[in-house]
Amino acid sequence: MFRTAATGLAVFLSMGASAALADSGTYELDPGHSQVMFSYNHIGFSETFGMFSGFNGEVEFNEDDPSASSVTVSMPVKSMITGWDARMQHFMSDDFFGAGDGEVVTFASTGIEVTGTNTANISGDLTMNDITKPVTLETTLNKSAPYPFGPKEGTPTLGLSAKATIVRSDFGLGAFAPAVSDEIKLLINIEALKVD
Repeated sequence: MFRTAATGLAVFLSMGASAALADSGTYELDPGHSQVMFSYNHIGFSETFGMFSGFNGEVEFNEDDPSASSVTVSMPVKSMITGWDARMQHFMSDDFFGAGDGEVVTFASTGIEVTGTNTANISGDLTMNDITKPVTLETTLNKSAPYPFGPKEGTPTLGLSAKATIVRSDFGLGAFAPAVSDEIKLLINIEALKVD
């Protein structure tokens, strides 16, 4: 769902989290350890959850000019996981996404505000259901260090988490609101490893 700002990555690194990732290069998301979870209130009875996982993306980090860095992440709409086939089919129907096989959700960063030693607000454009709206991600640098074991051992690795709340009707997905909450909570966790 993201193209998350590499300026955010640059700021985190400059705040002294670790020198291990301060060199320029390409960092690829680990699809097995990167997820976007979402939740919404169902008629006041329960909080219902879903997730996107297994998506790919890249961070291009420019140490000399962090503003020239970039991160590109997108998630196919049909990669959504709901835990119940009937719900998944409903989300893909014309009540909501009416999604084709090639449709994706993306986020393109536009700016960053540092809020602490390892936190920042990353603002950007979220595109979903062919509609683009501004969103701010409250982001935390969890860890920046070489990967500790296995085939990836020694590879510079970055872990980030973020949260945000969006209004689904802003994206033409407002069916059954407000009985089913219009606000959707997002919880994002990603790992990215440097490639040669």
